[in-house]
Amino acid sequence: MTRRVHLFATAFVAFGLGLGGCQAVAKEKPAAPVAATPRLVAPEAVGFDAERLKKLDAYMAGTVAQGRVAGMTTLLVRHGKAVEFNTYGQKSLATAAPMDRDAIFRIYSMSKPLTGVAMMILFEEGKWKLDDPVTKFVPEFKDLKVMTGVDDKGNIVTVPANRPPTMREIMSHTAGFGYGLGDKHPVDKLFRERRVLGSSNLQELINRMADIPLMFQPGTSWSYSASVDVQGYIVEKISGQKFGDFLQQRVFGPLKMNDTAFYTGPAKASRLAAVYVGDPKTGKLVEPTQLYGGTMPDYTKPPAMESGGGGLVSTTADYGRFAQMILNKGELDGVRILSPAAVELMGTNVIPQSVLVTSNGTSGARFNEAVGFGLDFAVVNDPRKAGSLTGKGEMSWGGAAGTWFWIDPTNDLYFVGMIQRIGGTGGDDLGTMARTLTYQALTHPEK
Repeated sequence: MTRRVHLFATAFVAFGLGLGGCQAVAKEKPAAPVAATPRLVAPEAVGFDAERLKKLDAYMAGTVAQGRVAGMTTLLVRHGKAVEFNTYGQKSLATAAPMDRDAIFRIYSMSKPLTGVAMMILFEEGKWKLDDPVTKFVPEFKDLKVMTGVDDKGNIVTVPANRPPTMREIMSHTAGFGYGLGDKHPVDKLFRERRVLGSSNLQELINRMADIPLMFQPGTSWSYSASVDVQGYIVEKISGQKFGDFLQQRVFGPLKMNDTAFYTGPAKASRLAAVYVGDPKTGKLVEPTQLYGGTMPDYTKPPAMESGGGGLVSTTADYGRFAQMILNKGELDGVRILSPAAVELMGTNVIPQSVLVTSNGTSGARFNEAVGFGLDFAVVNDPRKAGSLTGKGEMSWGGAAGTWFWIDPTNDLYFVGMIQRIGGTGGDDLGTMARTLTYQALTHPEK
């Protein structure tokens, strides 16, 4: 039976994917306190109609009640005040443990915006420029080839890259790299065969990627890629720190994101929500043993490779603190992570209208004047043309297990939704539905 916890009585999902590498063992650190959540207020105090907002709650509860996901948490915040922070269903079907507000989730590609912020910290220090060639920091990429087709024997035909990809292109998935999430494109097949995402460390990932051709000449198209893992490697090269240490010191620690890391450790392992996939034969939820050609990582132990593209775990409250920092233009609780200009740069579309999205298991849509992509965020330039009720300038992304979020600077609002089902609900788009049901309830945006 669906369990709902209402902390207040009236109470385009992003298509990001990613996964971490193999696992190793390290010493456990002492547990830090759970992140504080914003103060709950009456919905009317920040412009919402409480009765209309019930439609959002009922829809999310129905998704759990129908057995499409085991459990869920949702957090809606406006003007820094929580309108709703709800939990539904179970953290684990096997144990029947109820979903808790402090449950830890595999956020997969919601790791990407966090990696982008790490990059922008170094950008603000003058360590790199958007149009720098990536070879300035990754010389292993100096001889990249580009796939032009396959011969009659199925072998990939290549030509030399016209130039190295730029830093701007690796932060906007226009460099041409593959990923391996799908297996239809020959380049993605090579990513799987060479277990790029299963590399034992970031240097090994770079070495494996260097021998695989690009899907297209840099800057000429868009395809979801492993380029954010390249960003993690670049953070290590520039900072001289291990990637996870940099994130902890410069992002997680200052923001008091106490449960966000590349693993839970034994002390927090019981808080990790179980992950599921729909059984194609029965339609029932089952716990997967493999993901994208690799074994499921053990998130209770430190990973061998710290994947900036998809390796982090987090809580709803932690990710809410990150979203609030972005919404505040780089600052939270008196701690500044980035300047307002840097946050604005991340939320500015860098994709020309002429660029098509290459379909590699994620999407086949065209970027246009309404929807684009910035630096490690999808961005909405004209929500009404995009068919959305959200505000102009929305920044968003999502993860392979169905987690999603969006940040709306126009309405000073953010939303974080957490589930653990690979590929989402297997039906409707929770992110799109959450947006529609949130904004139909925002009847007084002037408040």
